[in-house]
Amino acid sequence: MTNIPTKKTPKLTTAPIRPGKKTQVPRRSKVTKKAKLISFLSKDHGADIGSFSKKLGWLPHTTRAALSKLRKSGYVITPAKSGSGKLTRYRITSLPAGQGA
Repeated sequence: MTNIPTKKTPKLTTAPIRPGKKTQVPRRSKVTKKAKLISFLSKDHGADIGSFSKKLGWLPHTTRAALSKLRKSGYVITPAKSGSGKLTRYRITSLPAGQGA
């Protein structure tokens, strides 16, 4: 049995402030695309597939699949289509059980 070294990522990074001195700077938490999608859909007016596909860098079919996955995880997503030929806008109307307001 061989020991395989594992890489450990440091929790803090170093950034030089003054020549010769280094200070530890905390890492920023990464915002996921799922969190961005939930943010777009949580707005009062919602969002259409094209607008948030472009902002997330996804193709429309990928965005629709992500909507389906959110629905399966308990989010209630309501489509709203206005009569004047505008795009369908989607909005989260209810969070999954266990997630507060």
